Amino acid sequence: MATDEVHGLVQREALSDETMVINLGPQHPSTHGVLRVRLVLDGERVVDAQPVIGYLHTGFEKTAETLTYQQCNTITDRLDYLAPMTNNLAYVLAVEKMLQLEVPKRAQYIRVLFAELTRIASHLVWLGTHVMDLGAMSLFFYCMREREVILDLIEAVSGVRMNPSYFRVGGLAYDLPDGFHEKAWDFAKGFPRWIEMYRNLVEGNPLINQRLKGIAVLDRETCYQYGVTGPNIRATGLALDLRKTEPYSSYEEFEFEVPTRTEADAYARFWVRMDEMTESLKIVEQALDKITPRGEYATRDRKVALPPRDEIYGNMEALIHQFKLVTAGFPVPAGEVYQAVEGPRGEMGFYIISDGGPKPYRWRARTPSYYNLQTLPILCRGGLVADVITAIGSIDIMLGDVDK
Repeated sequence: MATDEVHGLVQREALSDETMVINLGPQHPSTHGVLRVRLVLDGERVVDAQPVIGYLHTGFEKTAETLTYQQCNTITDRLDYLAPMTNNLAYVLAVEKMLQLEVPKRAQYIRVLFAELTRIASHLVWLGTHVMDLGAMSLFFYCMREREVILDLIEAVSGVRMNPSYFRVGGLAYDLPDGFHEKAWDFAKGFPRWIEMYRNLVEGNPLINQRLKGIAVLDRETCYQYGVTGPNIRATGLALDLRKTEPYSSYEEFEFEVPTRTEADAYARFWVRMDEMTESLKIVEQALDKITPRGEYATRDRKVALPPRDEIYGNMEALIHQFKLVTAGFPVPAGEVYQAVEGPRGEMGFYIISDGGPKPYRWRARTPSYYNLQTLPILCRGGLVADVITAIGSIDIMLGDVDK
């Protein structure tokens, strides 16, 4: 809709209903990205709230169809840029399913380790920013402190702190560096103390209770209708978690619980995510126990995966093969596949159609934030303007996910 049409529609609504129409965002920090919410207000009461998206549109899905399967991996990082490892995992599992490729167990365990570290890091950003939206700032700095440790671990294996593209079709880009286990265990042993501190700061806190309890209720039937997944549907009492219902990457070998609540409000969603960090830490500890310091980290199929770096240096034949594999890619048998994983925000999946060539014929991402955001009008109607901020933070959206 053109700007003039929107302006005219806003004026008509304001005149006919004696309401006021205002824009929340897309620059407002509490929208958690470039989200514009068009609010129709009757005083402080929200009559309607319509999310307006597209300010971060990148066209990832069409861009991927011009890239080789291995090159597509870099795009997945940038969808949910707070949980890049989860996106990587969903994508490489989809391609490996099409190739019927078996990944070494050790690589599967390392994938699980970083998927859960990513979940914790994502929830830390959500916790710090959500509480800051409600009016408390100190917890944000504590959460960023712990997230920095996780980013250090990601940097140790990939060389970068965000968008690492560490998971590759067939395994991993590199092996774990020396000293990684010690650093990871330091985090695992220290994090319970920080979680306890978070709980002490928010449990019984009048600010948290008054701003979250009974606010932005999202019942299970609405979740079904809108395709809502992740912590948002688990806050309705449904223990839906793909790590349990459709295990992948050896998750069936790990022991953990799926946290749920039954209140279905912003308060319930808050505590589901808090409890999930504790459960993710259990998986991290189990994964560290399973991962050997050295071993295979990628398939031996050289049509798909590069040889280890020590086999490439000084080997001209290996260097030529590496160059061809990177530039030309590898063919994938014709067919179609859908593979999903349990991301921090819900079901993260990829639907891929192959025509037998080295590039996907069709490439589509099922991003959880896109579905979760659709419920925002339901969460906001009848509430106060301040509750809109609570609602946005409680569903934990990521605009890279939405505007893909």
